Amino acid sequence: MTASSSPRTSPGLATRVIPCLDVAAGRVVKGVNFLDLQDAGDPVELAARYAEQGADELTFLDVTASTEGRGTTYDLVTRTAEQVFIPLTVGGGVRSVEDVRVLLACGADKVGVNSAAIARPALLDEISSTFGNQVLVLSLDVKRSASTASGFVVTSHGGRTDTGIDALSWASEAIERGAGELLVNSMDADGTKAGFDLELTRLVRELSSVPVIASGGAGALEHFAPAVEAGADAVLAASVFHHRQFTIDEVKDSLAEAGVTVRRSVR
Repeated sequence: MTASSSPRTSPGLATRVIPCLDVAAGRVVKGVNFLDLQDAGDPVELAARYAEQGADELTFLDVTASTEGRGTTYDLVTRTAEQVFIPLTVGGGVRSVEDVRVLLACGADKVGVNSAAIARPALLDEISSTFGNQVLVLSLDVKRSASTASGFVVTSHGGRTDTGIDALSWASEAIERGAGELLVNSMDADGTKAGFDLELTRLVRELSSVPVIASGGAGALEHFAPAVEAGADAVLAASVFHHRQFTIDEVKDSLAEAGVTVRRSVR
């Protein structure tokens, strides 16, 4: 970041730091580019640790629910919600208004939708009209592709299916249908620890009237501020927290040093 540039910040609004728990078979997992998933720990224990460290929110994604044709593991959601008292977003296998209703009853504050909305976009209208757009997070698993006008294509089923749909067009449609937030995960950067996809973040920010969460690629403290400068309202990471590479407080310190407003926990 040059001396003349400054991160994008909104007066009074703090940039959120969000750890992500990718869950499969009841355990937190992490891989590279959505492949070779390795065990990273117990989701309830990790959730409690991150809440203690000062996480602003927590994202819980059941990464095999859609592929396996089942719903999210509700018991894990309930036990996680009992341990943390910060906003909890849950995604994976959400296919209906009733699924959302159950997750909210289990303790989720927001619900992430991906594959089912791609298959039936009206699901977004149904969820937002029933619960409000503040509950609805569109989860976008995006990869670069020469087949679309924007150069980015959206995938489904945990990144396993290339939909052929232009990622930016889909994001715009989802906002019109009531998505209250966009979780933009770069599959190309995911797990590489090479930094966020700043081009993707900028493009989504330019079209989005709702908050944007940058996800995929965090590997060093200096990777977070550029994502905010590119337009992210929140930054999400997983393996760097799971493997104790650094803490959430350290990320917030690095953001604050770069001139980004962050929320400090009171201990």
